[in-house]
Amino acid sequence: MLYISNNVSLSSDEIELNAIRAQGAGGQNVNKVSSAIHLRFNIHSSSLPYFYKERLLALKDSRITADGIVIIKAQQHRTQEKNRTDALERLKTLILEATVVQKTRRPTKPSRNSQKRRMDKKTKHSRTKALRGRVKDG
Repeated sequence: MLYISNNVSLSSDEIELNAIRAQGAGGQNVNKVSSAIHLRFNIHSSSLPYFYKERLLALKDSRITADGIVIIKAQQHRTQEKNRTDALERLKTLILEATVVQKTRRPTKPSRNSQKRRMDKKTKHSRTKALRGRVKDG
């Protein structure tokens, strides 16, 4: 059982966990032991509330396929159990990230005083530049 929040949890049969051999350097241990975990989670057929499913499917995440399947590969740790825990934790984090609602942005406007200061500064800078020109004989 994976607990997402107080009200939401996923049963173990909704999450498919497969042990595979880890990639990369590691010597003989890597060649013999299937310590990496390949997690597959189908969003459409899960028991998640509709709001969670909708937000997850809307995410632009490379771990979510077009069919709505989350694929997470955990191979950072040396033991299978630590990788299993890591994969489940990453799934939980992904689901929780999807539920965070962004604050609506309200467009702001510069104050009248700040606009006046900016224009005064530009005028002063312009005057300084004009005085640097060639002196006319007259």
